[in-house]
Amino acid sequence: MREKWSSRSAFILAAIGSAVGLGNAWRFPGLAAKYGGGAFIFVYFIAMIIIGIPLLMMEISVARHTRLGAPGSMRTLRKGSEGIGWIAVSNSIFVSIYYAAVFAWIIMMFFMSYKFMGLTGNTEAASTLWLDTVKATGDFSGFDIISWPVFGCLILAWVLCYVCIRNGTTTVGKVVKFTVSLPVICLVIMAFRGLMMPGAMEGFAKLFIPDWTALADSNLWVDAIGQVFYSLSTSMAVMFAYGSFLSSDSNVVTDTVIIAFADMFISLLAGIVMFTTMAGTGMLGDMSASGISTAFIIYPQAIVKISDSSVFNMIFAFIFYFCLITLAIDSLFSMVEGASTAISDKFHLNKKKTTLALCINEGIASLIFVTGAGVAILDTVDYFINSYTLIMTGVAEMITAGWFFKTTKILDEINRNTGKFKAPSWWFIPSIRIISPAVLIGLIIWNIITLLKSGGIYGAADGYPLWANIVFGWCIIILSIMSGLIVKLVVKIRSSKGFTEDDRSWDDAGYS
Repeated sequence: MREKWSSRSAFILAAIGSAVGLGNAWRFPGLAAKYGGGAFIFVYFIAMIIIGIPLLMMEISVARHTRLGAPGSMRTLRKGSEGIGWIAVSNSIFVSIYYAAVFAWIIMMFFMSYKFMGLTGNTEAASTLWLDTVKATGDFSGFDIISWPVFGCLILAWVLCYVCIRNGTTTVGKVVKFTVSLPVICLVIMAFRGLMMPGAMEGFAKLFIPDWTALADSNLWVDAIGQVFYSLSTSMAVMFAYGSFLSSDSNVVTDTVIIAFADMFISLLAGIVMFTTMAGTGMLGDMSASGISTAFIIYPQAIVKISDSSVFNMIFAFIFYFCLITLAIDSLFSMVEGASTAISDKFHLNKKKTTLALCINEGIASLIFVTGAGVAILDTVDYFINSYTLIMTGVAEMITAGWFFKTTKILDEINRNTGKFKAPSWWFIPSIRIISPAVLIGLIIWNIITLLKSGGIYGAADGYPLWANIVFGWCIIILSIMSGLIVKLVVKIRSSKGFTEDDRSWDDAGYS
């Protein structure tokens, strides 16, 4: 008997928690600042409707029908497509390894927030607080430098991750009630304070009033589409796992729309916080599209200028980093849950033990980020996964569903249990078969062109060497693509010892 969500709200909150993460809190506001505020939001909204929601519906509905994780679900669409699901699992594993490091930095800054009490008005000291603690060299020369505070926080991050998902949907359903609601409460508090600051309306206007000339910038379209794609946790095995725990009478259409619009709402709320606070402290022009730079270098400078009260600034810092903690934790454990579900499904393993093994092994792998080279490694891995493997996985999923399977069957599954509010075929089928794959392939080509313009080496301007691109970029892409072959080899070895592989088709799969 497969585990199920205890309630509809548990699933919706878990999916929102996975979709809403650090990208909403810092990447979205940074990109909005870079590309004309409302103009970026307009393109982001259109991309969400045309690309994001259809793909999200597809992953959740297919998994609900098959009762399997990403690889098993993809196999039921086309037998040879199981490997695509394993690439999604690989994405989840690699992203969660470095995401845990960012989570550790946030935990560290939360514990260090008391230091803001003595930094009122001292923007220079605030800007170096994080850098001095993580001991980042800015390049790949600091492998022999260890930040012990980061080490301790990283261990804590993985312990928290395991505790949250140790019993699957049971513990996840309980945890997300707090980890989804608390960041919203924190953001509302910070938005209220931001709106009360002198000059806040300038920031509010810059966020929402469109600069339509920005639409002529092709980079805006690329980044807005990319933000939607990365934001919803698609192509990372997460939504397949969460969808597989749904009951047969769930309403995928309504739930997906709620998840997507909640994701957009929290992004906008985070944008209000960032824009009003930065405007109120006279730092509106300093906002960066780099999330790490915004959260750990630029925003701390704004915090020490929020008021003349050192106690208030310290409390505000605690609230800000606590908010980021609650945003980060459910995104982290959802990725581990996605991978754990797929692996335990495939090899008929105990789910709890699989989750523990994943947390331990990924935790060991993430130790590389406690070194002085950790920031540069994270930057490189993040670029290659987000620019290539995630998008490639999405394209492969949609081509499989749109061209090698009857898309109408998926649409029928999506519209099960719905009333008048259904996903129309004129919207869903063209998106899955043509529009989304074409746009995402264009996004990959654009990323390759951008890389070639920089000399073919990501981070060349920052001194990143070719070998680092190969080891922490291209090798990870190759490993992800080969993950399906690696699983096949393991299955072949285990088959000789009596292991039987599940090879159910779409018509064989059912609700239990």
